[in-house]
Formats: sequence, C-alpha cells, structure tokens
Amino acid sequence: MSAAPKPEILAAFEAAKGFMPAAEGLALYAAAVEAGGLGLPLLEVGTYCGRSTILLADAAREAGTVAVTVDHHRGSEEQQPGWDYHDPELVDPDAGRMDTLPAFRRTLHAAGLEDHVIAVVGRSPQVAKVWGRPVGLVFVDGGHTDEHAVNDYEGWAPHVAEGGLLAIHDVFPDPVDEWTGQAPYRIYLRALASGAFTEVAATGSLRVLRRTGGRV
Repeated sequence: MSAAPKPEILAAFEAAKGFMPAAEGLALYAAAVEAGGLGLPLLEVGTYCGRSTILLADAAREAGTVAVTVDHHRGSEEQQPGWDYHDPELVDPDAGRMDTLPAFRRTLHAAGLEDHVIAVVGRSPQVAKVWGRPVGLVFVDGGHTDEHAVNDYEGWAPHVAEGGLLAIHDVFPDPVDEWTGQAPYRIYLRALASGAFTEVAATGSLRVLRRTGGRV
C-alpha cells in the first residue's frame, strides 16, 4: 500500500472541511488504490463535507470504477450544536439543522471529481438493506455511537468482496486517546474476531483489514 495521490488531489483533500489527518488520508488512498484493482465500487459510510471522498474518488477514477458515499448529511452526534466539532457554517438557516450536502458538492466540484462519485443521501442501515452487489472497499467513518457503528459494520461489512478491504476510522484502543467513544474500536475487534478479516495496515486511528473469506 504505497500509492500516493497527485499533488493537486492532496491539495484538494487538505483544503476540504473535515477531520482526517494527512497521514491517515494517504493510508486510505493507498488502500483504495489497491482495492480498486478488483474493479468493484469503493464505498464510504460517512461523507461529511467530502474530505476523504476526494481520495476514494481519485482512486476510483484511476481504477476505472466509482466511489459511492453514503450519508444523511444532517451531521453525526459530535457535530451538533453545543459539541466541540460543530461548525455553524454548515447549518441550514431555513431548516435550522446541519446540512453538509452543499459543502460536499462544492468539495467535489473544486477537486474536479463529480463524475466519479455516486452520492447516496440516506441513513446507512436503510441504504445497506437495498444494496445488492459486492464492493472492493468499505470505509466506515459514520456515527460514533455503538448503535451507529454496529449498524454500519453489520450493514456493510458483508458486502466486502473476498480479497477486498474494510477500513475503519477513529479506532482508539486506549480510552485516554479516544475523542468520541470507542465504538469504532469495538467493531474493529469484532471484525477480527469474526475470522472473516485480517488486519493489513494501521496508520494513526485508521485500521485496514482484508476480507479473507468466511461469514461476517
């Protein structure tokens, strides 16, 4: 997993709103490039404003496939008013609620990647129930409660093709280091315990696991 994005893609990633550090972004990009070799879609759960979507979309473009990103665009728990990760610029003044969709579209437009992304606006469990094909990569970066993380894992991990990759963000084994809860860490442990996945890379809080067969 040594592939690196072009300078203009990395610049677009760094300019976009979001929380993923550059080192973790580079690791995600390398995983996406590898998974793109399967010729299957690359799927992301948790879009926010499209920072990580840029990397998946560019990897998909290079592989001749497509990136799919799933989000209701109303913000996760830690992005609501009163929380440290709330951005008042992302509040829809008419609805009085978070709406990250316009910022996401601007992000893709600025990066020149609109034609390589399918944006699904909806809640992850509902979309997963109607999804009907395998994917080369699932990147889980949605809500950080146990309910949401478990729903994302149970809904999407079974769709990872054999040889494909499951990437999980914000995995903090030490409670001292976590910032939104250890739900991602718990689904990471569950994936390993299932016997269906083997860890292949770890960068910061990003874990990448390969589907090696068996039931999730």
